[in-house]
Amino acid sequence: MLTLRQSAFDRLETDLFKRLEQQIQTAERVPAAEVHETETAYSICLELPGVARDSIDVKATDRNLVISAERRAPQPESNEATSAALLSEIRYGTWSRSFRFPSGIDREAVQAVYRDGLLTVEVPKAQTLTSVSVKVEG
Repeated sequence: MLTLRQSAFDRLETDLFKRLEQQIQTAERVPAAEVHETETAYSICLELPGVARDSIDVKATDRNLVISAERRAPQPESNEATSAALLSEIRYGTWSRSFRFPSGIDREAVQAVYRDGLLTVEVPKAQTLTSVSVKVEG
């Protein structure tokens, strides 16, 4: 039997699948990370295949580390015929990832090395923490 009206469930299901498909297509993908801690430092390793070294930015504050980068789409050679991709699962664009540490870090001594698609950031822990006493007036 053919019905002319679509049930509310059918519409919900159709709308849900459309939205899910849109989210998957536009989802921001951040690189996988591994964080280790020793007595004196934290070590962060991120997978960044296909990212140019000059597009990586590492910033450190008292307890935070922010890593951002851009994966640029390859530019076709001038003599190469332009073609559309039949399938593309590679995400291009910018992303940013931040890490907050439980204790202070020595932001002046942070070191980053990028080799073979892996970014390794060594983040020494702060040796001294500063505090300020505030006189309460009243």
